[in-house]
Amino acid sequence: PVISITLKNAEGRTLAAARDSLKVTIGTEAKRFGFLLDSEKMTEEDRQSYRALVSVGEDGRFQMSDTALKKSLLCLAELLEKYYERPVILLVDEYDVPLDKAFQYGYYDEMVALIQAILGNALKTNPHLQFAVLTGCLRISKESVFTGLNNFMVFSVTNVEFDEYFGFTDADVKEMLAYYELSDHYDVMKEWYDGYRFGNVGVYCPWDVIRYCKALCANPMALPENYWSNTSGNGLVRRFIDMATMKTKDEMEHLIAGEMIVKEIRQELTYSELDTSIDNLWSILFTTGYLTQRGRVDEKRFYLAIPNRKIRDLFISQIWEWFGEVTKRDPSKLDMFCDAFPAQDAEKIEELLNDYLWNTISIRDTAVTNSRKENFYHGLLLELLGYKENWLVKSNRESGEGYGDIMIEIPESRTGVIIEMKYALDGKLDQACEAALLQIRDRRYQEVLESDGMTNIVRYGIACYKKRCRVMVEI
Repeated sequence: PVISITLKNAEGRTLAAARDSLKVTIGTEAKRFGFLLDSEKMTEEDRQSYRALVSVGEDGRFQMSDTALKKSLLCLAELLEKYYERPVILLVDEYDVPLDKAFQYGYYDEMVALIQAILGNALKTNPHLQFAVLTGCLRISKESVFTGLNNFMVFSVTNVEFDEYFGFTDADVKEMLAYYELSDHYDVMKEWYDGYRFGNVGVYCPWDVIRYCKALCANPMALPENYWSNTSGNGLVRRFIDMATMKTKDEMEHLIAGEMIVKEIRQELTYSELDTSIDNLWSILFTTGYLTQRGRVDEKRFYLAIPNRKIRDLFISQIWEWFGEVTKRDPSKLDMFCDAFPAQDAEKIEELLNDYLWNTISIRDTAVTNSRKENFYHGLLLELLGYKENWLVKSNRESGEGYGDIMIEIPESRTGVIIEMKYALDGKLDQACEAALLQIRDRRYQEVLESDGMTNIVRYGIACYKKRCRVMVEI
């Protein structure tokens, strides 16, 4: 006999709502064993105990009392062992989701007590239990819901036992792609979904691989996506960014650039310890798959890296969201920055842009071309200029003999602004600015602004290198 439940939906914004969700989860599983009511092996007392788990009221809600909920898994195990005459296997998937939600919504201690009662009764000295398997993101041995349980065998992302079964190996993916005649997509699949390391084996995220294969079977031109969307995980990344110090921001820049950092990992953490230290958040990002290991320095310190393109894009999107919110907290500074463009004040633009660059998290990649590096600075400038709601700001607009990086139309003054961005690979900012201005003139980017009725045209060449920039203006 097997009792199998997943607690991924056992959540709520309040303790009462979460408790009702747990009743639904356990009550629905108990209803699978309706034959217990008709069994001659059951006494009337047994049948009453079973009805207490599955009874549903006129409102469609399970009528299980709080006392019955706390002993529900123990009770069900006892009844099933009596029926089958052999002990029960208990499977609990995502045991820590209710704790995660409780931590987010402020009833963590109460939920710990409830989960401790349900699982404690089911796992502690339960004579009806053959064995139990629990899965979750955090190591179960430290979490307070398992106080008193000392016989756990824990298999985490660092253990070699069963390591190849946490995801698809490279050989698995090649075989799958070959079966569906999709082998041409191997490089994309590897870039987006490979990179995780469990024990000594590298694995792909299985859900993403399956979904992308399915998408490609329907449309050979399908682009890869983040199919494994974990909103709580996104919140975890955002919490990490909000707490980041200058040192942390520098380390994050190295990670996004495809490099590794060394960190001590604490795998035995509870949710209540998340925000006590930025070091704890490094550990949580590791145990939840947003970072992976590339080897060990010693017993506790690991080489950490972002596993793949999918997770890197998630970090970048969260950084952009954070940057937009942070800059909008100082509207006077943003106004001063934007107004400097039609005012032809290159010095003020350079001063403030350097300040923004210094205080944000740069998204750079040492392995990509200059044009890709320019994309970060291009996006940052668009984010800042987008603050002006009455300006028409366009990116990569066709004009003359090419596409200008950024073009602005300011109707009230009939001023048009052209901005060409360059990444100064060798750090020679002045030369890069001059090259940007020359490109604007040679390719006649001003023509589309003039055709739109702009009578004052201002051209900017902006060159960036790491956290420095130079701005030149030409009227």
